[in-house]
Amino acid sequence: MKNAYIKFILAAVIFGTNGIIASHIPLSSYEIVLTRTVLGGFFLLILATARREWGSLRRASRTSLVWLVLSGLFLSGNWLFLYEAYQHIGVSLATLMCYCGPILIMILSYFVFHEPFTVPKVSAMVIVTVGILCINGADVQAHGLSWGLVCGFLSAVCFALLVIAMKKVSGIGGILSPACQLLVASLVVAAVTLSMPTAPASLDMTNIACMVCLGIVNTGLGYYLYFSGVQRLSAQSVSICGYMEPFTALALSAILLGESLTFLQWIGAACILGGVALSELWHPGKKG
Repeated sequence: MKNAYIKFILAAVIFGTNGIIASHIPLSSYEIVLTRTVLGGFFLLILATARREWGSLRRASRTSLVWLVLSGLFLSGNWLFLYEAYQHIGVSLATLMCYCGPILIMILSYFVFHEPFTVPKVSAMVIVTVGILCINGADVQAHGLSWGLVCGFLSAVCFALLVIAMKKVSGIGGILSPACQLLVASLVVAAVTLSMPTAPASLDMTNIACMVCLGIVNTGLGYYLYFSGVQRLSAQSVSICGYMEPFTALALSAILLGESLTFLQWIGAACILGGVALSELWHPGKKG
């Protein structure tokens, strides 16, 4: 279990750098997501082949295969909407909007995994809702519901559904499963990208290096670590540990990109992170 926590938290920190790296790639959000899913998927596919994991796919149940495909679809939706939000509202706000997802996971886990609502969970939901209002309330009031905010919320919905689907997959090799998910996602993203008008872009060596890093390290390696952790952790633990990603994204976007949040938005961020942490750390009646 300790190993699962380490893998998941490491993956969350790696994912926290996604927006920073993507900001140095002069492509559309759809093209960036397509690049990372293809590179990451084939990288893991090569590793799965070297480890001879293909047999596990043939032995897997039909239900697991269905959930595997669904997780790939939800993954593509999560990244497509997230990267679109990056370009409209910035890395920090887009990441925080996406991380409404853990609250949705808590709600879904009640119906899917029969994990009961408790006082800490309900309290966390209230606090995080206040945080979301602090972060986006003024922006919505001033400019209306922007496309960037909508994309951020939709990425959160897809993220919650992705985690539920990933926990339903069983009996498939540890590397082969995320490899298949990435390749399924790449097919969906390719179809979306081909339907979108794109302008030609010139890439230098720095841009190419960022694309390779985003695909191999942040997607291939990161997603393998992420999937390995999700399989062994509870839905609530996934919700809590996943908040290492927005912490990383907020810090790096402020340091490297010069993005800044207002005082009220920082309060909102603290409510989101602190509220969900409260649901994990507060155990009424637990002794020792």
